[in-house]
Amino acid sequence: MLIWLVELSEHLKFLNLFRYITFRTGASLFTSAFIVFLFGPMIINSLRVRQGKGQPIRADGPQTHFKKAGTPTMGGLMILAGIVGSSLLWADLSNVYVVATLLVTLGFGAIGFYDDYLKVTKQSHKGFSGKARLGIEFVIAGIAVYFMMRTALASGTAGSTFGSSVAFPFFKDFMMNLGIMFVAFGGFVIVGAGNAVNLTDGLDGLAIVPVMIAAASFGVIAYLAGNAVFANYLQINFVPGTGELSVVLGAVIGAGLGFLWFNAPPAAIFMGDTGSLALGGTIGTVAVATKHEIVMAIIGGLFVMETLSVIIQVGFFKMTGRRVFLMAPIHHHFEKKGWTESQVVIRFWIIAVGLALLGLSTLKLR
Repeated sequence: MLIWLVELSEHLKFLNLFRYITFRTGASLFTSAFIVFLFGPMIINSLRVRQGKGQPIRADGPQTHFKKAGTPTMGGLMILAGIVGSSLLWADLSNVYVVATLLVTLGFGAIGFYDDYLKVTKQSHKGFSGKARLGIEFVIAGIAVYFMMRTALASGTAGSTFGSSVAFPFFKDFMMNLGIMFVAFGGFVIVGAGNAVNLTDGLDGLAIVPVMIAAASFGVIAYLAGNAVFANYLQINFVPGTGELSVVLGAVIGAGLGFLWFNAPPAAIFMGDTGSLALGGTIGTVAVATKHEIVMAIIGGLFVMETLSVIIQVGFFKMTGRRVFLMAPIHHHFEKKGWTESQVVIRFWIIAVGLALLGLSTLKLR
């Protein structure tokens, strides 16, 4: 919204700053963090009063988790307030990629909020119907992907099929055109990312820091992919307009920092599905917009690992009646093996940093 101040730069030269994505990304980061710090305590107190018993604790989970009983959930409301409020101020709201990303963020956040609401009111882990939830997620993601695809097709970049094609890391020219099926592919990436972050959110600080690491990585990718000079130098696909997504991802990082202040052990609040679904959906949408869907599987490898552990556990149990892990997702497996919560969280953070650096290295390996 504040980008319109650029029009006054002829009279007030310093307003020319608002033209630069880097400046607005930094401003977005600090603004979202400030919003969360300012309203965080009020939101936490309100949720604590309204929820009473807070988020239900799994009876079959690690014994150390029972001391967390009564901790309120839906902390994702704080994160969403920071992201949306800051993005509305600093991002270009005429940009299709920004609108599509915020659509997914808010849509997935609403689904997560309803799921959290059902869990808290029923004091049960059975929230929103899985099939209905996934169906709505695919509809939201599909709409976002369709409009992003149409925008990329209209740009004419790299040929008329660019918007509906999948790019592959390490290959500078090879792309696979999926046609209209790209909507399904992109939707799968976004929904998968949202639910992968959701599965990772099981310990204090475990999900939010890897999300910030992924957001920082994709902030760099979005900026480079949206700049013709840098994209040409790195020989990655130039996607006009995606640089503006760096501003939104700056808001994600700032909101994440603010939330971590309250989520640091012992957590005063959990983000819940409200936050984890929204954040995962945001990262997935940016990956689709920048044509780095496959790279996301590397940068977000920690989330992939958590998801695969659940798939393997469920599949193997159905086939053999036995379990591969002591408990899934895999972070609980290591807790059961004797790792303390802080050991699991910090070691998983280290893995997330390593995978992010590996993913960013693909930008130059062409």
